[in-house]
Amino acid sequence: MSEAPKKHQQSLKIPKTILVTAKILEAMSPKLAVKFATKLFVTPIKHKLPKREIEMDANSIQEKFSIQSIGKEIVVYKYGTESKKVLLVHGWSGRGTQLVKIADEMLKMGYSTISFDAPAHGKSAGKTSNMTDFIAAVMELEEKHGLFEVAIGHSLGGMTILNAIKKGLKVKKAVVIGSGDIVKDIMDDFVEKLGMNIAISKKIMASFEKKIGETMESFSAYIAAREIQIPVLVIHDKDDEDVPVKAAHHIFENLKNGELLLTGELGHRKILGDTKVIKKIVAFLK
Repeated sequence: MSEAPKKHQQSLKIPKTILVTAKILEAMSPKLAVKFATKLFVTPIKHKLPKREIEMDANSIQEKFSIQSIGKEIVVYKYGTESKKVLLVHGWSGRGTQLVKIADEMLKMGYSTISFDAPAHGKSAGKTSNMTDFIAAVMELEEKHGLFEVAIGHSLGGMTILNAIKKGLKVKKAVVIGSGDIVKDIMDDFVEKLGMNIAISKKIMASFEKKIGETMESFSAYIAAREIQIPVLVIHDKDDEDVPVKAAHHIFENLKNGELLLTGELGHRKILGDTKVIKKIVAFLK
């Protein structure tokens, strides 16, 4: 019998030194373990710009933009010259050019795109970030650049868009790709990957909630989905090893006007450049 095709491996590997440190701190001091895990959770990895994104980077008008509500500065990318605009939001450890294949297709459809490097991502300054930073960036970009026709987000960017719409972002349609659904599940998964006791997750969430004055669970995508009236296309790969496909089903089930596209063998990131996925987005927007 022939072997089954190997699934697309995309999960980020946590360095062994970090795993060892996490276990030592957990044994020595739960308080220090929580601080260590919290710092890791809000510290994205900056990756080198891939060749496929060089053209968008070179052809974009880039400017620094201050997000007043959080006192942080980001780099914004204006791609294309058309008056109708699409907002693109990357995921954790991503960049404003990460959705380049989708951006190129938007230009062909007669849109220009606005994207950005979230705080501590890409060319933006800082060392730490979180979803509230992403949401703040989106809301203030809407004020500066006028109304967006469409918002498209990947992973955390998808969760950001749904939460931003819940908070008043005005778009006619939205597309979320590889988005998580429940904040607690994301946090639990992160703690488990560190090899730490799941109780640490609850303490991390409590520390965040003390800072922001809101429950972390209120940022869950499925909760935001319940309040959204506009058409939303949910796209997810069945072989996504970073975000389980059940998240897509959960978001879709809570939308009033949703569509669901499931793919296979693309994983969490390759899905962004897939021809069939982009064709579906184009058809949805038309």
